[in-house]
Amino acid sequence: MFRLRLATVGTRFTVLYAAVFLGSGVLLLAVALAFSGGSSTTVAPLQQQNGPAAAQQRITALEDQLGAVQSEQARRLVFGFAVALFVMAVLSLLLGRLMAGTVLSPVRSITAVTRRISADNLHERLAVHGPDDEVKQLADTIDGLLERLEASFTAQRRFVANASHELRTPLATMRATLDVAVAKPGPAPATLVLAGKLRTQLDRVDHLLDGFLTLARAQHGGTGEAVPNDLAELTAAALRDRAAEVSARRLAVTVELPAGSVMRGNPALLARLVANLVDNAVTHNVDGGWVRIAGGESELVVESGGPVFAQDQVDRLTGAFERLGAERVGSSGLGLSIVAAVVAAHQGTLELTARPDGGLRVAVRLP
Repeated sequence: MFRLRLATVGTRFTVLYAAVFLGSGVLLLAVALAFSGGSSTTVAPLQQQNGPAAAQQRITALEDQLGAVQSEQARRLVFGFAVALFVMAVLSLLLGRLMAGTVLSPVRSITAVTRRISADNLHERLAVHGPDDEVKQLADTIDGLLERLEASFTAQRRFVANASHELRTPLATMRATLDVAVAKPGPAPATLVLAGKLRTQLDRVDHLLDGFLTLARAQHGGTGEAVPNDLAELTAAALRDRAAEVSARRLAVTVELPAGSVMRGNPALLARLVANLVDNAVTHNVDGGWVRIAGGESELVVESGGPVFAQDQVDRLTGAFERLGAERVGSSGLGLSIVAAVVAAHQGTLELTARPDGGLRVAVRLP
């Protein structure tokens, strides 16, 4: 059974209304045509057996003229009905479209507002006013869902921030105890080795907690006032922090940022964004590899060499604790997720692309 599939509800409503209007018009014209055809009479030829020949010819001529007139009227009537049917078809489509637009206008408004609401503005509501009909019930249901989602997101982010703050105190205590133990005269060599390993792990946990705090701030704390930030300065600061590792791994770093390239946003968050991109490009590179940092006004692109990855694997890197390959085990797994959160907080776009010959290309664009 053939079933017509139309793209949108508005199109289906338009076709439905137009079909109803057009069907009614066709029925009306058919009835009018039937009655106009049934009321016409055919004039029978007059039978005059004894009339003069001239009179008989005159009557025959008049009958022929009357038949021609009736045929012409019938043709005009059919043509007029055809024109009326065409005009009615066009008007039916226009009226159907108008009625469909009127009926679906509240639904379009709800769709537009719902599409604009994301995890960063869950406080917004549809707040549809009007009679308690199906449209308002739908809007109220969506508002209730948004309220529950906002409460859940807020509780989760508050827990992450509070847990990160609370864990800093025992970490500081453990670090101080470790320093006291190492500072005692004549510590055993095994103690020094153990202290070095513990200090490395404490630094890693501290870095992880710092990432949690930054992530919670980017997702929930807002960006504050957007100010211009020099991309060249942010990049230079990030490269200085990783200079030792860049030198140890013999990485060729190329910076192609035009003078005066700025990116508007929160200075602390943007500094963390650039630092994480540089850290990701350096840490997950190969020895003797390369890093290229380019961009312009409100745009930053960081490319790096490395292993070959599939695009579907790279698309998951913006999630927390996502890693690719064994060489990523030592990372916190929060670097690119923090970048994604900072970009989303600034209403920008983030593109991660797996390079065909290995490595990763990360492009950030902010409004």
